[in-house]
Amino acid sequence: MFCEQCEQTASGQGCHQWGACGKSPEVNAVQDLLVYCLRGIAPVALKAKELGISTHEVDVFTCESLFSTMTNVNFNKKRFWEAIQQAIQLREKLKAEVAKHLTSVEWSEISCYQPDFTESLAQQGQDIGLKFITQSKSDVDIFSLKLTVLYGVKGLASYSFHAQELGQEDDRIYQFCYEALAALDQTNLSLEDWVNLALKVGEINYLAMELLDAGHTQTYGHPTPTVVPLNPKLGKAILVSGHDIKQLAALLKQTENTGINVYTHGELLPAHGYPLLKQKYPHLYGHYGTAWQNQTKDFAKFPGAIIITTNCLMPTQETYEDKLFTIGPVGYPGINYLPHIEDNTPNYTPAIQKALALPGFTEEKEPRQVTVGFARNSVLNVADQVIAAVKEGKIRHFFLVGGCDGAKPDRNYYTEFVEKVPKDCIVLTLACGKFRFFDKQLGEIGNLPRLMDVGQCNDAYSAIQIALGLAQAFEMDVNELPLSMILSWYEQKAVAVLLTLLYLGIKDIRLGPTLPAFLSPNVLNLLSEKYNLQPITTPDEDLAACLG
Repeated sequence: MFCEQCEQTASGQGCHQWGACGKSPEVNAVQDLLVYCLRGIAPVALKAKELGISTHEVDVFTCESLFSTMTNVNFNKKRFWEAIQQAIQLREKLKAEVAKHLTSVEWSEISCYQPDFTESLAQQGQDIGLKFITQSKSDVDIFSLKLTVLYGVKGLASYSFHAQELGQEDDRIYQFCYEALAALDQTNLSLEDWVNLALKVGEINYLAMELLDAGHTQTYGHPTPTVVPLNPKLGKAILVSGHDIKQLAALLKQTENTGINVYTHGELLPAHGYPLLKQKYPHLYGHYGTAWQNQTKDFAKFPGAIIITTNCLMPTQETYEDKLFTIGPVGYPGINYLPHIEDNTPNYTPAIQKALALPGFTEEKEPRQVTVGFARNSVLNVADQVIAAVKEGKIRHFFLVGGCDGAKPDRNYYTEFVEKVPKDCIVLTLACGKFRFFDKQLGEIGNLPRLMDVGQCNDAYSAIQIALGLAQAFEMDVNELPLSMILSWYEQKAVAVLLTLLYLGIKDIRLGPTLPAFLSPNVLNLLSEKYNLQPITTPDEDLAACLG
């Protein structure tokens, strides 16, 4: 196998025997084959759009399929076999529509790849993957950028998938996804072309994040500072992990008046800040556990049903498999899957019945809590206080410390960094990287908490708007702000967000815990020279550099 798409690659060089995430070589191969089939759909869809033919069914399928190939989403080979079949069916259906408008000469340029469903799809995927590598090995820098574009598009597709669920779409996103997928087969693009295409991923991802932000805030209101219990309460319980606010809301609706308390896990912690969720569903009680990589311990101890909504699934353990359910693009062999039935939501009855059959929490624990809800509106509404505090010397610097968490011990850097941030500085955080320090009591500066939770990784748009809003308020360029970004990355959404930050011209980002294996030395040098993108070092050294 060949996989370099996440931070946890074996020895930092890529997974070639077995995925560090638990993905088998066979699953990796059928994922590669699915992506290849999507690359074959791309020119057909582009031609259809040019001719004014509707491609919406294919657009939505393409984004969800790309999402399913991301790290920690789907380990179920059968689901990919079904998706490959559907990809070919959708392509042929769209080709038939396009053929009505084309001559035979033009038609010869349209993809006709057909997997052999009577033979091993894993072997065919391995052959496709090897072909992709050998075609690009003559220029390692272009291959590096091809992978950067592909992984960034996967992240972009996931944001687009969530936005589409909430009724927010823009054809420019679908158009670009096809253009990027089609470009992977081109051999005449220069290094500069690939750099520009990578930055275009960032530009379109910015649009997708804006749509997702609109979907969340228009549906559930703008987040407000909210205290969230970390201690469970007596009673039956369901735990919801992942990122999908829409699916959490659907579960809350279906569990009304059942006596079940709903807890968030991982990236869903910020859901408690949405006022319309809080007001409508008082049984959305608290948060349980921490980041995704601790789920084997968290899930085993949780005395209720568990639902995984997005890319936070690890290979499962016998201790909790019977109470685990997956939905949407998420899957694992032998685990209960709840398919969508209407309004793109599942019937959660099996999970509800399981929760009622399990004991739930039978003992109370000492109260603990954290505060969430410091999204863009909450922060920018007190921009005058922030500006005054900076001018008065009460706030010296802002640190955005966020991104993905992971299992490697060198991620303790982020805990130590936050602990050492001087008391006249404020820490903004988002995504699951915050679980390294989310419950630290850092105190306040005036009426402003020193630790502000902006949201989940899907709320990166909100964090960017805070930076741009403060720059506007201070009447300066964003790179002139007393603001440093200390980011951790793990999977492909983080790649897309990083490309968005570079597209916006944001410099001096410190990235860790290690740099992506798919970045060649020359590409890394290019990014370092243009954007001063640099790896983290030690908390003391990086703090001194940021404050110096």
